[in-house]
Amino acid sequence: MGLNNTLGFLVCRLRILLLMILIIIIVAWTTMYLFESTRYTSRHKIKAGTFWRVAVHEEKKEDKSKTAMEDTTKGLDVKTCPQLSTNLKGILELSFNPSLTIEEVQSKNPLVENGVYQPESCRAQQRVAILIPHRNREKHLLYLLDNLHPFLQRQQLEYGIYVIHQAGNMKFNRAKLLNIGYLEALKEKKWDCFIFHDVDLVPENDFNLYLCDSEPKHLVVGRNATGYRLRYKGYFGGVSAMTRDQFAKVNGYSNNYWGWGGEDDDLRQRVVLQNMKVVRPFQDIGRYTMIFHKRDNGNEVNHKRMQLLDKVSKVWMADGLNSCSYKLLSTEHNPLYINFTVDIGGPDA
Repeated sequence: MGLNNTLGFLVCRLRILLLMILIIIIVAWTTMYLFESTRYTSRHKIKAGTFWRVAVHEEKKEDKSKTAMEDTTKGLDVKTCPQLSTNLKGILELSFNPSLTIEEVQSKNPLVENGVYQPESCRAQQRVAILIPHRNREKHLLYLLDNLHPFLQRQQLEYGIYVIHQAGNMKFNRAKLLNIGYLEALKEKKWDCFIFHDVDLVPENDFNLYLCDSEPKHLVVGRNATGYRLRYKGYFGGVSAMTRDQFAKVNGYSNNYWGWGGEDDDLRQRVVLQNMKVVRPFQDIGRYTMIFHKRDNGNEVNHKRMQLLDKVSKVWMADGLNSCSYKLLSTEHNPLYINFTVDIGGPDA
């Protein structure tokens, strides 16, 4: 009896062991299958988990129904576009043809109408407004449009490109122009996401998604002019992305930075004051080519920037979107972009 009991015990243990091995094999096989099914391969392999989470804005049911109805009317598939489009190429070959014309860029982007584009096969993750402050940079703008339109279309974004042109010869005020772009663009469409974009920076990798995140996002991790390194730890300039709510929460940019420098550091302080943090893509994704140029007349270094930065915590609630005064001289819906020409006055004496 003792021997039989021992053998029975061993057989029972063996069965349990075999069952556990079988379960482990099934779990391992399932994990490998799911991993392989979610992995995306471009020119170089990048795991899906390395990309940005998209901030999906909650909408009321009636708003969703209205959007779906509008898309159906336009003949669009109401399914949502994937966060990672299958059209992405990864590292791009940028083009800066000195003989390039606006007509050539238009011919390459036939689906862009009056500066706005939306995917034909799906509903975009977000509605994105690209805001570009501008004066006397026509060639840079042409190069940016030539490279940026196909970049954004491959990402399957619904987007509009807005150029905010400062009229006159007063000192340039990039921050105030971006505030104006935000305010005027919202009069045309309820954009979800705003990309604040310098005219001389061209993205090198279309995995650098022009989508807003749950936190303010800085897209320029490195550029050719700095050896593709971050300019400094707290840098928030060049190209950045904020949702409509995030930008309103910080009251936009300050309107008091005339000339070059300081306005991005001011915005960074506003973000921190609202208990938000800046997020970035990985270094090999957030790469840009800067189109070299001499500093413009009227955009000299702002020697008052440090004094202004010392006062951000005291003045941000009264200096920004709610105090942005300007005169809109004209609105032009060009084939590739919408142009706002504005008179913003000049610095106080």
